[in-house]
Amino acid sequence: MPTNVKLLLTDNVEALGIVGDVVNVRIGYARNYLLPRNLATQPSEEKIKALAAKRIEAEKLVAAQRKAREELIGKLQGVEIKLVKPCNDQGILYGAITQQEIAAELNKLGHAVKPRDVRIMQAIKRVDHYDVHIKLDSDLDATIKLHVEADRPLDIKKAGDTSEEGAVSAASSSSSSLSPIATESEGKGTFGTIKKPEPKADRKGKGDRGDRGDKGGDKGGEKAAEKAADAPEPKAEKKADKKSEGKSEAKGEKKAKAK
Repeated sequence: MPTNVKLLLTDNVEALGIVGDVVNVRIGYARNYLLPRNLATQPSEEKIKALAAKRIEAEKLVAAQRKAREELIGKLQGVEIKLVKPCNDQGILYGAITQQEIAAELNKLGHAVKPRDVRIMQAIKRVDHYDVHIKLDSDLDATIKLHVEADRPLDIKKAGDTSEEGAVSAASSSSSSLSPIATESEGKGTFGTIKKPEPKADRKGKGDRGDRGDKGGDKGGEKAAEKAADAPEPKAEKKADKKSEGKSEAKGEKKAKAK
């Protein structure tokens, strides 16, 4: 199924051709735009001859437009415009600059530029200076200067501008805020000095607990000795003493009887 169709232009169509031109366009473009607006028709020899006089007038008009565009491009070279826009403290605009705004400002200066002739290569969203490309034809273009200014005085450095000095100060402040406490070797920090923890005593050696254990052992030995001294004698020893006392008494009685 073909996707393109040949049509005869009955009027000038920008970026396509002038009256009397036979052009090859897509079917959708022909059905939705050219044919409903009577800008084109099916080509034939009779229709081409009928449009010959109109085509001559169109060629003269195109030549005049070409000359006017060349003059406009010459005038646009080196042109500078200024737009004052509201923004925040960092100079970022609340809305991006549009093609319509640039074209309107150029028209105020007497340059008949259409919004579609303005080519913005990047989004313009902050206070700064920009190069804007104006293209009137495939070989007719110019570059203008655009100065975007704030609608009020700005203290960019105070507001935290992204300059090198601001970046350095921000980096130093962030590093200091990340390490507010200094070690003992570095000096005193915001919250004082932190002492490094002392190494733990060797388990094999005598630490505080070992000394306490020794002291506890000495005290325990002294108490045990005192208890042993105060403890009563064993029953066996008492029985032995009683037997020896009984024997000595019996011997003494026997000696007394003998006498």
